Amino acid sequence: MKTLSIVSTKLSAFLLRLIGRGGSLPGSIGLKINSNILSKLSFSGPIILVTGTNGKTSTANMIADVLSAAGYDVISNRKGDNLKAGIVTTLLTQATLTGKVKATACVLEVDELNIRHILPAIPVTALVVNNFFRDQLDRAREMEQLIHSIENVLPEYDKELILNGNDPNVLRLALCAPKAHCTYFGIDKNQYSVASTKEASEGKFCPKCGHKLEYEYYQYSHIGSFHCSNCDFKTPSLDVCLQNIDLEKETFVYDDQTIHSPYEGMYSMYNCAAVIALAQFLHIDIKYVLYVFQHAPQPKGRNEHFKKDQKECILNLIKNPTGANEVMKVIDKDEDDKVVCIVLNDHEQDGTDVSWIYDTFFEKVCKPSTKKVVCTGTRAYDMALRIYYENYKGPIEIAESIEQAIHSSLSDGLKCYAIATYTALLPTRNAIVKEMSK
Repeated sequence: MKTLSIVSTKLSAFLLRLIGRGGSLPGSIGLKINSNILSKLSFSGPIILVTGTNGKTSTANMIADVLSAAGYDVISNRKGDNLKAGIVTTLLTQATLTGKVKATACVLEVDELNIRHILPAIPVTALVVNNFFRDQLDRAREMEQLIHSIENVLPEYDKELILNGNDPNVLRLALCAPKAHCTYFGIDKNQYSVASTKEASEGKFCPKCGHKLEYEYYQYSHIGSFHCSNCDFKTPSLDVCLQNIDLEKETFVYDDQTIHSPYEGMYSMYNCAAVIALAQFLHIDIKYVLYVFQHAPQPKGRNEHFKKDQKECILNLIKNPTGANEVMKVIDKDEDDKVVCIVLNDHEQDGTDVSWIYDTFFEKVCKPSTKKVVCTGTRAYDMALRIYYENYKGPIEIAESIEQAIHSSLSDGLKCYAIATYTALLPTRNAIVKEMSK
């Protein structure tokens, strides 16, 4: 059954490529034939899993690039097929018929809810966890349930945990993994740290005793330096700690070196810290990390810039309050006149519950410098109402299609910030490319 599963996955993937398609269908076929196919594979070299609510794609891709630069032959699900079937597709299409994965390292981005399927099935070397935030309630459920699903598979895990030490919801994983070794990464107090926060925050109570957590400072949301008011649960000593954060220059200091982050925002610097921590664990020279930071490609739709003649557009993905708030901060920094285009969908992959838009600080874009807000998508009217409730003084347009929304947003000759939910991201990007070609 193992060989049949591998052959079926390879063949279906080949046929899909012939018609210009990809995706996780081949893995689904392979799992139908042998539901335990992952445990039948053999590997050589490290296997790295990367998970968390925000930033796992960028982090996993940078880790894969660092390992490649250091001489590993790496396979990775770079396109983000991070559910079980997608991961099976990635591994089986790169395996021999006997089940040996043809690589000296594997880097796999894994959806948080799928860690419970992947971690016990393959010999994982390191699990990297960026953060846990409230996400799509209808799919990911309450965050407590999500974290608990990961905790359940950690008691027998005896390899490396690379954890965001500034996130109490991530740090609690160490409590359930007594056999694992932990490396902690984070960011030191800096000019952007605050003593209190109004952002949606989930790190309020101690996972050990249930008492209130007290914060020395916040970086964003519930990320910061904390300690329990009753027991010894607290921010650990950080093995990788970024210092002297400068969000204007997008730089930080590590090991007495000033390093430029490849992406904007505090949250992106946490991704960098995770990459450095993984490289440190594998004893990879920092020069390879610096090379990747200098040459990291911009993931499509993640602060992606488009410019032609007088048209300029910046595209970003939003899918939950914390990630959206970080995008709002990026837009808020720009004092130039601009147009904001928001594409809000409520398909299954987006999350059918869009109440999270009321936990997002859209007031940061409702300033005089925002000359127009254009709303589209399946929940365009809900988004327009949300902007209206912020007492926005400028015009609010509702477009029937994404193409119309992008055309309107770029028609005034102003810089456009386009923000889109998951299923809307690629169509929005295609509309921008089309509009720029006119």
